[in-house]
Amino acid sequence: MIAADTSTWVAYLEGATENDAELLRQALSDKQAVMAPVVLSELLSDPKLPSQVAASLADLPLIQTTVGYWQRAGLLRAKVLSRGRRARLGDALVAQSCIDEGVPLLTRDRDFRAFAQAAGLHLVLGSL
Repeated sequence: MIAADTSTWVAYLEGATENDAELLRQALSDKQAVMAPVVLSELLSDPKLPSQVAASLADLPLIQTTVGYWQRAGLLRAKVLSRGRRARLGDALVAQSCIDEGVPLLTRDRDFRAFAQAAGLHLVLGSL
């Protein structure tokens, strides 16, 4: 199983052929892709997203939040911020979802490295 961040999803949906988009394409084909709730919200926020694509995204298995998720996400973000690193709230929520589920995160966003260093988030970094 693998989850993808918004940056990789956008590249994939635009037809990119870099390694992260290809890895996502393969994970989808193998039914090994899961969706982080925050990523789904970000993708569905695009008013130009075709309704067929929105429906397909919503059909993917969603990582479920568990008891204490919000507290863990806040503490994770605080830990990253205390190290003087950038920690956007949305990124912290995505990272915590992947940590809780034990799935790697496929992303182009190098800011996630801070979450990997702080809490062991497993990253698969794609092209920038």
